[in-house]
Amino acid sequence: MQTNGAAGEEPAASGSLSAHNGESSEPAHSNGVISSSNNNNGLSSSSAPAEQPGVKKKKRLSQSDEDVIRLIGQHLHGLGLNQTVELLMQESGCRLEHPSATKFRNHVMEGEWDKAENDLNELKSLVHSPHAVLACRPSSGGSGSEHSPVSCPTADVIRRMKFLLLQQKYLEYLEDGKVLEALQVLRCELTPLKYNTERIHVLSGYLMCSHADDLRAKAEWEGKGTASRSKLLDKLQTYLPPSVMLPPRRLQTLLRQAVELQRDRCLYHNTKLDNNLDSVSLLIDHVCSRKQFPCFTQQVLTEHCNEVWFCKFSNDGTKLATGSKDTTVIIWQVDPDTHQLKLLKTLEGHAYGVSYLAWSPDDNYLIACGPDDCSELWLWNVQTGELRTKMSQSHEDSLTSVAWNPDGKRFVTGGQRGQFYQCDLDGNLLDSWEGVRVQCLWCLSDGKTVLASDTHQRIRGYNFEDLTDRNIVQEDHPIMSFTISRNGRLALLNVATQGVHLWDLQDRVLVRKYQGVTQGFYTIHSCFGGHNEDFIASGSEDHKVYVWHKKSELPIAELTGHTRTVNCVSWNPQIPSLMASASDDGTVRIWGPAPYVDNQEFEEECSSMDS
Repeated sequence: MQTNGAAGEEPAASGSLSAHNGESSEPAHSNGVISSSNNNNGLSSSSAPAEQPGVKKKKRLSQSDEDVIRLIGQHLHGLGLNQTVELLMQESGCRLEHPSATKFRNHVMEGEWDKAENDLNELKSLVHSPHAVLACRPSSGGSGSEHSPVSCPTADVIRRMKFLLLQQKYLEYLEDGKVLEALQVLRCELTPLKYNTERIHVLSGYLMCSHADDLRAKAEWEGKGTASRSKLLDKLQTYLPPSVMLPPRRLQTLLRQAVELQRDRCLYHNTKLDNNLDSVSLLIDHVCSRKQFPCFTQQVLTEHCNEVWFCKFSNDGTKLATGSKDTTVIIWQVDPDTHQLKLLKTLEGHAYGVSYLAWSPDDNYLIACGPDDCSELWLWNVQTGELRTKMSQSHEDSLTSVAWNPDGKRFVTGGQRGQFYQCDLDGNLLDSWEGVRVQCLWCLSDGKTVLASDTHQRIRGYNFEDLTDRNIVQEDHPIMSFTISRNGRLALLNVATQGVHLWDLQDRVLVRKYQGVTQGFYTIHSCFGGHNEDFIASGSEDHKVYVWHKKSELPIAELTGHTRTVNCVSWNPQIPSLMASASDDGTVRIWGPAPYVDNQEFEEECSSMDS
């Protein structure tokens, strides 16, 4: 953490910052403290506060203690507790910010732009601090007010701060209808700075705005007043070291970072992150109980009468499709409130059984594939339960895998006998790739690239438009199946005799090998899941479902209940607490949180996890 105190400075010296009783006539700006020597609405910069009776001067504080006091003072001032801030600064001998910074703040908030420019000369000597975060490089496009932190000479820092001041001055003149004054600022003050000429061209276009509302809309600006000036001050502060002026809302930022770090380290955190500190308690560490995680059997679906080879939730999370050796596909409806599943439709006639299923992007269609000796592919209309297409190019084909193009109008299919086709919804062959023995398929979001694992223990990318291909992943053992994360960055592989591997497709590196699962030469399908896809789940030949946090190689849960190999696991993409597993024992298990959580048990479990 940066050292942002005022070590080595004389405490409570003349010109130091201290609080007066009473509240500011303008809303307090959370950067620090508004100061005025003419009234009691902030902190006086003229002299140190008088020693009050009964206030005992404390011994010299450490740097970290001073930092904490300044953070507390800034937060209290934001709450309007100026009298408390005054007493805190007086008793500790600290000051909230440098007097020059206080004067600069007041002039900015009062719109006294000429005085604020003069204040920059006093601040020149303060921007040399090694602790300053100097944001000097404007981002491409946008308002010109976003910057990336880099080191730059003091003159450049002052020039950039001046640009932000003049930009606000120019916009306020325009809003007030003072077009000539605004034009004078643009021509004689902003342009000579020779900084961010692209932004100056944008600013000049605002001269054509017919009224103030039009200006505010086009400039994406709040208008003249406290709100826009406070935002300006936040941006200006990034050029100054924290010993001069604290970053805005610094204590809240540190607390939010602490909460986020605890959530990241929480193995069972599976809900949407809320950055609002009001939604959490700062008095205890964050911890999620295993009872809140989908580790408990909520339902056992027994309608299939043979091995269940595959299961997959629809993209909208409202349905589950299961495929079985019994030649049927069953569509289940997910109750949005109870998360219980009930049988919706049974799709029959798959003579060889169903070993793979793929939902169309809009969930209107479902494609079913069979095992190695199956040359047919079924495309079902889920809404009507009617078979739209039954595709077979040759009785010698093996169509065991399929993937939808993101446009929902095409799909690719293939198998280990060398077939690799791209087809439309009527089963018409659009393209084919010769000699590729396909084990598993996936279409990337670009709509052009198809990933295919083959019998050479690799995953290659195939472009059907320019007919190019390239190697992406190379394993030392057969890749039995794989799936891709929602953002297209990560690939999850089930590798024969090795288990579950996580690959980064962009960097083409093996990220992690997950431990625990028993993987031989059966085709087992794993999945990403949970909120933000922070978790990974896989079936196993030891009859269990294994769940890992994406960042941890060791399983956080081993789910028992099945009595034979678990072939497939699917995590509901819309309900993070709902998961399904399909097994050779003929059942589909639905996993969810514990049905009832006793408060005492919950607290005991939290305590045991802490320990």
